[in-house]
Amino acid sequence: METIRYLAANSFLGRRDPRVLILVSALTIVVVAQIQDVRLMAIAALLALAYYLSAGIPFGEVRTNWLFVGVFVLLLAGVNGVIAGAGQYAGVAAELFTIPGIGVVVSTATVSYTVTMLLRFLAIAATGFPLSFAVRPGDLSVAFARLGMPSRFAYGIDLTFRFIPTLAANLRETIAAQRLRGYETGHTRNPARRISRLRPLVVPVTVSAFVDAEDVADALDLRGFGSQRRTWLRTLRLNGTDMALIGFCTAATVTATVASVTGHMPGLWVG
Repeated sequence: METIRYLAANSFLGRRDPRVLILVSALTIVVVAQIQDVRLMAIAALLALAYYLSAGIPFGEVRTNWLFVGVFVLLLAGVNGVIAGAGQYAGVAAELFTIPGIGVVVSTATVSYTVTMLLRFLAIAATGFPLSFAVRPGDLSVAFARLGMPSRFAYGIDLTFRFIPTLAANLRETIAAQRLRGYETGHTRNPARRISRLRPLVVPVTVSAFVDAEDVADALDLRGFGSQRRTWLRTLRLNGTDMALIGFCTAATVTATVASVTGHMPGLWVG
């Protein structure tokens, strides 16, 4: 199987225990999910960006990934934020303008709500990317196991991360093989036609994916995986910097949770 790309080299996050990257990503989701004030969300997004930059991931290697995330966030958070925010906070703040055609009234509260959603998703993505590209391929399953996850679950996550690049490699090979047989995707902006032209690729790629999955399952069975408690050769140790990062994120999570439960978490900021 293919392996996930390791792009962190000897950067700050590249030297961290992989459990740190898992916990930071998970705790970030918990924290930003409770923040409603755009000012606090901006601080969280800046911290997440600084965390991402400390991984030293070359932008050229993940440009396509960031483009996909940007489009996804813009469509999901941006458009949904404007529409949902207009309905949820109607009459709360000063109206700015009305979107022609759909009649959605945009106010300062709507803008604040939308920007908060955009920053929330970007913060999650910024802390999630190092988990994908700054953890060495052989450390992911060990890290989850050291966090107390069952071996089946830990190894299943590891295989999932390995399966995605394998599927992409199979797709590239299938496209190359089909082109030798005269297959061309063509150039069209019609999404329906583009999807229909992918039909010659669907069956070979799907069959190849099932074959690869069956081969992995057979290999695990031959090695007696799951019959007894698994031991891990790789040893992971947290140092002082790792503990400081985990402590900071844990403190932020506890603070945000307590503030939300007690009603002290600032609400939507409307200026």
